[in-house]
Amino acid sequence: MLRRLALTAVVPLAVLATAVPAATATATGPASTGPVPAAVPTSGPFAAARPALGPLPMPLPLPGFLEGGEGTGAGEADEARTRLTVSVENTGVPGADGTFELECGPTGGTHPEGQAACDRLAEAGATRSGRQELFRETPEGTMCTMIHGGDATARIVGTWEGRAVDTTASRRDGCEIARWNSLVPVLPDVR
Repeated sequence: MLRRLALTAVVPLAVLATAVPAATATATGPASTGPVPAAVPTSGPFAAARPALGPLPMPLPLPGFLEGGEGTGAGEADEARTRLTVSVENTGVPGADGTFELECGPTGGTHPEGQAACDRLAEAGATRSGRQELFRETPEGTMCTMIHGGDATARIVGTWEGRAVDTTASRRDGCEIARWNSLVPVLPDVR
């Protein structure tokens, strides 16, 4: 998306940079009749205002992350700032309980599903609602179904896209179950 927006802004500048000098050029050669007509008013209220014609500035080269090449674009910088400690207890799933480190950009740490967890965090970070809702706890007074999803609890502490994270999750009611499931595979799938 960012690449598309940048290209949308750069292409019209390139077209203008080539079109303006052509419109202000003078014709030469055997059939020359003088300057090529331009869209500059010669009478009326705008006749006195002469545009400063000249070469337009060339657009700056695209950063590496927009061109698809290597580089340290904003997306890579955000992802590199993701370091979380995930502590999980009482899941009843072998190997799911414990404390795991998760680093994204590049993927590292001891998390059993590190790449999938980083992909989920990147997916949520790509939308405004995802950035606002992913680690937000259920507001007090929210009406939730009284479904018990098990005794599993988790705590996630660290930074995500440069923002501090310190949240807990459980499966004590319908709202918390939905919240837990939205964090899978950062949290284990215990359905």
